[in-house]
Amino acid sequence: MVLLPETGRRVDNLVARAQAEGRGPSVALGVVRDGDLAHLAVAGAHPSPDADLQYRIGSISKTMTAVLVLQQRDAGRLGLDDPLERHLPGTPVGALTVRQLLGHAGGLQREPDGQWWERAEGVDLATLLAGLTPEKIAHPPHRVYHYSNLAYGLLGGMLERLTGTPWAELLRERLLTPLGMDRTTYHPSEPYARGYVVHPWHDTLREEPRTDTRAMAPAGQLWSTVADLARWAAFLADPDPALLDPATLTEMCAPVVISDLDSWTGGHGLGVELYRVGERVYVGHGGSMPGYVAGLVVHRPSRTAVVDFANSYGLSRGHHVVGLAREVLTLVLDAEPTPPVPWRPAEAPAADLAGLTGRWWWMGGEYEFRVDADGDLVGGQLGRPTLRFSPEGPDRWRGRSGNQDGELLTVIRDDAGHPVALDIATFVLTRTPDQEP
Repeated sequence: MVLLPETGRRVDNLVARAQAEGRGPSVALGVVRDGDLAHLAVAGAHPSPDADLQYRIGSISKTMTAVLVLQQRDAGRLGLDDPLERHLPGTPVGALTVRQLLGHAGGLQREPDGQWWERAEGVDLATLLAGLTPEKIAHPPHRVYHYSNLAYGLLGGMLERLTGTPWAELLRERLLTPLGMDRTTYHPSEPYARGYVVHPWHDTLREEPRTDTRAMAPAGQLWSTVADLARWAAFLADPDPALLDPATLTEMCAPVVISDLDSWTGGHGLGVELYRVGERVYVGHGGSMPGYVAGLVVHRPSRTAVVDFANSYGLSRGHHVVGLAREVLTLVLDAEPTPPVPWRPAEAPAADLAGLTGRWWWMGGEYEFRVDADGDLVGGQLGRPTLRFSPEGPDRWRGRSGNQDGELLTVIRDDAGHPVALDIATFVLTRTPDQEP
């Protein structure tokens, strides 16, 4: 599914302007729709980018570390509210929970001890842990949002202790290989863009070191391409159930903490950043390493995403690579909204199901339910968001949406077996507005 020519032209223009005004040696951006790379926009010639050129993705690596953690949770090997001490014993910050570390809600200090870890050669896990002190907790847990790279170094160490497999190997085995992300690597692999700092006064380039961050690798080590990161964006939009339960990914996208308390435009879930743009909520992450910036923004309901890279440490003059991704994603969704799913006729429902359809009443309010082609009971109060219930057993339906998600609907029948009421979590709907519940 490619973009319409006019939409593609507008995307190309935004990328060209960001590269020129932001002084990026090269900028590459991909639009993803329905699991495929729908458009590639590139600008700059140092080097000339394409969909297979590697850039460093920085903290977008955290989204993959988080999925590895949730895979272990789903396998029953850990709980999100387990203290770190249970799986990585001996640290002075072991009372913090897995959930707090994933969501940057533990108050843990942003960086490990020593030199700036992103620009220095890394240390092994034992050395990283030896540098921890109780003072590394900068704020009481869950008091404020406090972004922590250190948290993801610890989560990577926890995964290694839990599985007996180094983080990079676990990542390759559990995610990269199954998703066909062969150009996402621990170390750079040609062709890759060299990373630079652009001098503010005379536009010269200083090449930055490409470090092995070792124990901090789960926080930001990886290299990837537009084509590969598009695959990851497609996974975050609609995951392969063989790799991660879609319900788990939805759980990851629920806010653990709001990062912008003034306007509620940003937050953090379990390993993913949350961005509110108008009436839409996007999920994703930004990334930076010396010489590189990267962005990943996904609109899950429409399975549309944008990934982008630049090989300079930030884009100047007000340009931001994640902001560019959000702007392009909004442009695409506004210009080419996802078409509605076509209606299709259903088989006639069984008599006991047909008896549940039609109008019901609660406290003078009118409700209407029908059975859809999937066999779910859908509807609700007229003019309100649609409710959905899936069959769970005889006369038992489980809520799958809105404020009834997870709640139980029980059918009440009379002595003749006719449905006379619907009990939704103690709220009893009746067939007429004057009938007592």
